[in-house]
Amino acid sequence: MTLGAVWCPTAASAEIARDIRGIKQRHGTAPSVEFKWVKASPSRLPLYLELIDYFFDQPNLHFRGMVISPKSRLMHSAFNQDHDTWYFKMYFQLLRVLIETSNSYRVFLDVKDTRSAHRVEKLREVLCNSVYDFQQICIPFIQTVQSHDVQQVQLADVLIGAIGYANRGLNTSEAKLRIVQQVRLRSGYSLTRTTPYAESKFNLFCWEPRDPSA
Repeated sequence: MTLGAVWCPTAASAEIARDIRGIKQRHGTAPSVEFKWVKASPSRLPLYLELIDYFFDQPNLHFRGMVISPKSRLMHSAFNQDHDTWYFKMYFQLLRVLIETSNSYRVFLDVKDTRSAHRVEKLREVLCNSVYDFQQICIPFIQTVQSHDVQQVQLADVLIGAIGYANRGLNTSEAKLRIVQQVRLRSGYSLTRTTPYAESKFNLFCWEPRDPSA
């Protein structure tokens, strides 16, 4: 399983969204068409490669990802949790290192289902508490969105997909392999190991479940 977040300054967000829509238009794709990892194909390879290059060339864009492996070792009952609770704990691990109390963050999550509103608000509370912001000022809101409405969420989906493909050792798509290769080339990382903690452009953390008996 992989999770990921793309982040950028609020002042640059609208420009970045326009740029990503422009990439689609240059390749004859309507701006309303989503970038999605599952849609990567030989005919769309130039489009996806330009998106990857845009991410690495745009100084205001950053990514943090998590590789969670293997899911088969998860023991939710030992930690008094269900899978959805664990899922949001992983979101906490993903986002916590990005939060600084000197900044303000608007967080947009790709919608998972229609029943997670209370967990989303709990995630905001726990993130704020973790940096002693008990007034919840540094994160004014966390909002679920549809990916087709937010270009940066689509970019995150492609980067997450490439990381997942690399870590599963898949090779069924030449186009996806080429995208993985480009992410490796531009990032300088294997995509299968944790990057240095201070890495801010393309940060990756490989998480393994804790043995409850340890």
